[in-house]
Amino acid sequence: MSSARSLHFAANELVDGDDPLHLTAERARWTYAGLRVIKLEPGETRTIPTGAYEMAILPLSGGGLSVSCDGELFSLHGRTSVFSRVTDFAYVPSRTDIVLVSGEGAEVALCMAKAESSLRPRYGAAENVKVSTVGAGPATRQVNSFFLPGEWDHAERLMCREILTPDGNWSSYPPTKQDDSPECAVQNEVICYHRTGEPGTFDYAPSGFGMARNYGQGLDQNVAIGDGDVTLVHRGYYGPEMAAPGYNLYTLVVAAGAETGKDRSIEAVVDPDHAWVRDSWSVMPRDPRCPMTGVSE
Repeated sequence: MSSARSLHFAANELVDGDDPLHLTAERARWTYAGLRVIKLEPGETRTIPTGAYEMAILPLSGGGLSVSCDGELFSLHGRTSVFSRVTDFAYVPSRTDIVLVSGEGAEVALCMAKAESSLRPRYGAAENVKVSTVGAGPATRQVNSFFLPGEWDHAERLMCREILTPDGNWSSYPPTKQDDSPECAVQNEVICYHRTGEPGTFDYAPSGFGMARNYGQGLDQNVAIGDGDVTLVHRGYYGPEMAAPGYNLYTLVVAAGAETGKDRSIEAVVDPDHAWVRDSWSVMPRDPRCPMTGVSE
C-alpha cells in the first residue's frame, strides 16, 4: 500500500481467500474500526471467532442467513442486493465464536469495532431501521440508521449506517470531519465500503464508479471509487461523494472511537466554507427517487 493511496483500497486489494474484503484495525493503521465481507457458498457453514471485535452481522446479497452465537440463534431474511431493500441484522459480542449458514449462499458484511465488554447477542429487525431522506435537489440521498446511537444502543463502540445515492446525485455534503481538531466533540475512525448499481434494477454494476474527496489536516485527496472499493477517513473533511450519472452508489459506513455506550457519537463538524449549502435546500424539492429502498423488495 503506497502512501499516495493509504486512504483508498481498490476492490481487489483487501481480498482474503475467497472473501472479498478483510480489513483489520491494524491494516488500517488505527485503533478500533474494522470490516470484513465474507462470501458463503450455498449450504456452507462458517465458524468465525470474533476475537477483540464486537460485530454487526449485515446481509448484503443472496439468500437468508442463520447466525448462531452464545446459545442464541437468529434467522436473517437478507436481501437480493443492497439496492433491493432494507435488511435485518444481528449484533454479536467480542471474544466468542459465531456460526454462519446460508442455504442459498450469501455475501455478508461483518462490521467491527474493538470492545472490552461482552454484551449479549441481539437481533435487529428491518422494520425497526430508521430510513430517512436527507438533503435536497441533486444532494438528495437515503440514510438507513440501523446501528447508530439513539437508534441502536446495544453496543460498546460500534456505529454503522447505510447511504444510498441515486445516479448523478451527491452525498456526504457539505463535507464534515470528526478528527482530533479542537472544534470536534469526538474523534472517530470511519470506513466507507462502496457498491455501485444499475438504476431501475437491483443489480450491481461492476464497471460503475463514483468520486470521493478527503481534504484538510494535510490531505488533498480526490479518488474514483469503484464497485467494492473502500475509503478510510481518520482526519480532515470528508465529502462530497458523487454517484456518476448512470450508476447508483451505496456506501456502508462503519465508525468507532474512544467513546463507549451511550457516549458514542457520530457528531461531526461541517466545513464552514460550505455550511451555507444546507440553507439552500429549504427552497429545493427533494429528488423523488428517494427513498430508494424500503423493507419490501
